[in-house]
Amino acid sequence: MTSTNQIPTIASIIQAHQSLKQSKPLVQCITNSVSVNFMANVLLSAGASPAMVDNPEEAAEFVHFANSVVVNLGTPTSALVEAMKLAIQEANSIQKPWVLDPIAAGALSWRGQLAAEFLKSKPTVVRGNASEIIGLAGLGSNSKGFDSSNDPAHAVGAARSLLEHTHVVSASGEVDHIVAKTQVNDKEKYWLAKIKGGSFFFPLVTASGCSLGALVAAYTAVTNPFNAVVSAHAHYAVAGKKAHLKVDAPGDFQREFLNELYKVTAEDFETYLEFSIEELDVA
Repeated sequence: MTSTNQIPTIASIIQAHQSLKQSKPLVQCITNSVSVNFMANVLLSAGASPAMVDNPEEAAEFVHFANSVVVNLGTPTSALVEAMKLAIQEANSIQKPWVLDPIAAGALSWRGQLAAEFLKSKPTVVRGNASEIIGLAGLGSNSKGFDSSNDPAHAVGAARSLLEHTHVVSASGEVDHIVAKTQVNDKEKYWLAKIKGGSFFFPLVTASGCSLGALVAAYTAVTNPFNAVVSAHAHYAVAGKKAHLKVDAPGDFQREFLNELYKVTAEDFETYLEFSIEELDVA
């Protein structure tokens, strides 16, 4: 899938953050049972609004009210999967952005089949850890699914291959790697953005990755897909870095992280964000 995304900058990240705070986009979260509470709190703290409408009877209808949708495969059930399919179909029909979070796509066969099926529906963004991105692309068989054992740098090739189906792919980790394709004057270019993660406590907080996927969905409602993914990761990283400076244990980190998501300013992006972007050589 080719995107006409503009290349993200610090200025465009700050603008997206301001737009998020002003518009408070409503995100429909069709997610796993483990993540519901923390995901909702992350969205609220960041400036968005969550709606956990995940039943087959209402999922498609609610897409019309939501500004974006996140589909998370963490704990799929037959009813939840049906709701996902209906929401995805409706989102595509009315051109609402939606994010696919393919948890354990390379580790468990049923959800792997689901992830591959959903990928064909062309999500706006695919967000996962490195193992999940590699597993989804079919480039490796060593995915541990829920826990990322792969360096996100190793997922760049897999992420690039997935751009046939989506605008942007991100692999999160100590350094988040975000891959996108742009088109300017009929010329395609591939890009790699890197954002250094905010804290080593993130893997010790349940649903921190899932909630990042929801925040990505929130940002897709206010800016173009490439800038949305970079902005969400930047917001997460800056808040995580600020929270990390105040605590020495994961429970305290979880609390302070929510506080810092709420308090992030334009000056914080300029002070704390470690961000780079480069053109990928695809020859």
